[in-house]
Amino acid sequence: MNYKRLKRFLDIVFSMIGLTFLSPIMLIITIAIKLESKGPVIFQQERIGLDGKVFKINKFRSMCVGAEKSGVYETKGDARVTKVGKFIRKTSMDEFPQFINIIKGDMSIIGPRPTLTYHPWPIDEYTEIQKKRFKVRPGVTGWAQVNGRKEVPWDERIKYDVEYVEHLSIGFDLKIIFKTLIKVVAMQGNVNISETAKKEKAQADDQESRVAATIEERRNN
Repeated sequence: MNYKRLKRFLDIVFSMIGLTFLSPIMLIITIAIKLESKGPVIFQQERIGLDGKVFKINKFRSMCVGAEKSGVYETKGDARVTKVGKFIRKTSMDEFPQFINIIKGDMSIIGPRPTLTYHPWPIDEYTEIQKKRFKVRPGVTGWAQVNGRKEVPWDERIKYDVEYVEHLSIGFDLKIIFKTLIKVVAMQGNVNISETAKKEKAQADDQESRVAATIEERRNN
């Protein structure tokens, strides 16, 4: 069987098992969110998925309603994060509703994390190499996440994503799962520490410009 088909089958099976066993915890989280703050329990946000198609990702709401209008990045002590939200983010429990996205076919358990439609930049601003990350379903966890997660600048994250796509295999996925479990237990890398996307994009554009200028100079010589 083609591994992509096997991967999809395993995604569905493990997601259904996950929803079944985690349903009591998810019910408790639902009640806790409702008791603490007004607003929906599930937070939905548009993300870029397989082949560049946009879908709505599901997460337990961990911030006050409308928090995303104040910026993408969360910092330590961010007042927008609720008390329940702080706990479920630290333990990655806010990601549990993404099992529904997996069953629907929007996502996979392992794959590049789905980016926002506008951050770190719109899809038409990715280079052709960077766009390889969209050739597989985005994941709940991925190669970039176990190599630093939010501490890693976006250009490096995308390199990890492309590397994953180019070396997709069951062994690679098992390695990522093992490293993810270690990260979750240690509760590492759950906070965006700085706004780096604009800086990285400018650096990437500058580098591409220098390469283009060098090629043009060589042609003229």
